[in-house]
Amino acid sequence: MADIRLEGVGHSYDGGRTWAVKPMTWTWRSSRAYALLGPSGCGKTTLLNIISGLITPTEGRIFFDDRDVTEVSTRGRDIAQVFQFPVLYEEMSVYDNLAFPLRNRKVPKPEVDRRVRQVSRLLGLDQVLSRRSRRLDAGRQQIVSLGRGLVRSQVAAVLLDEPLTVVDPALKWTLRSKLKEIHRDTGHTLIYVTHDQTEALTFADEVVVLNDGAIVQAGEPSELFLSPSHEFVGHFIGSPGMNMLPAEIAGDVVRVGQEDVGRVGEPLPPGPVRIGVRPEFVRITRAGTSPGVPARVTAIDRMGAYDLVHTLVGEHQVIAKAEAGSAYRPDAVEFLHFPADRTFLFRDEVRCGSLAPLNGRGQA
Repeated sequence: MADIRLEGVGHSYDGGRTWAVKPMTWTWRSSRAYALLGPSGCGKTTLLNIISGLITPTEGRIFFDDRDVTEVSTRGRDIAQVFQFPVLYEEMSVYDNLAFPLRNRKVPKPEVDRRVRQVSRLLGLDQVLSRRSRRLDAGRQQIVSLGRGLVRSQVAAVLLDEPLTVVDPALKWTLRSKLKEIHRDTGHTLIYVTHDQTEALTFADEVVVLNDGAIVQAGEPSELFLSPSHEFVGHFIGSPGMNMLPAEIAGDVVRVGQEDVGRVGEPLPPGPVRIGVRPEFVRITRAGTSPGVPARVTAIDRMGAYDLVHTLVGEHQVIAKAEAGSAYRPDAVEFLHFPADRTFLFRDEVRCGSLAPLNGRGQA
């Protein structure tokens, strides 16, 4: 295992007119499990292929610990990579496919057998070890591909490019847990590319959020959910994502329309901002209970365990999460409250501050 350090690494497919990966300096720490999360086309696979050596970056250098591997082939980097779709020797048995990376590196036969059976057991392949790979369905073939990437105990890193795309949804939760178990067993550095926030948040020690070829935030799953530093992170993580609402700073007070919703938590110049608050933390109260932002209810989604109440504040949508069976009705006017400790201020899409309570007791 090794720290993987990128120094000024960027890549362009058109001679620098546009950047698939904008020049960045970043370190992937040894033995950690990372999720590289972002929408389709944001540069995730390009970045992964730069790390593996399938792509030589347009600029910058790549180091494994202190070794410069920028011009080194994938084989020379000692990387295991699992792609989005199965890559197998179809005429080989499942056992032989799993054993191939070890045999190719002259690993002693007893160790080959031990590792193959260990990975097979963890991935639920024991019953098909003797079967030819071409006789498996696409999902099971991809699990074998996953096993091939994980079977080697000594690699610099294991890179996984949306490896569960073709796997039956019912198996995905199980396999994510198995990946965690294998990671604990081997201590591999894992970098797992996905556009699925659920996969990222349930699997990784650290989630790295990529958008438009640049890293916008990285942190533990709870940090990204509770304390996003960029509007994109607030919107992309969460289901539904963070509410964003135009507001104004006047003096030290934050206003939405004509309503004061809180004070600025730290000195900020007056002018427009956007407040961000997740649906989980928006409170709805009846008129006359306490000051709040008036909102017209437009729809209620009954989700079973909870309700999602859709409202309009002026022309801007705000969603609140409420108890199941709530009594809110379309076209009713309710009042929204934004808790100071869960509401953030954004300018130019970047978090610039937080809300402080109007009354000094933690309520906006």
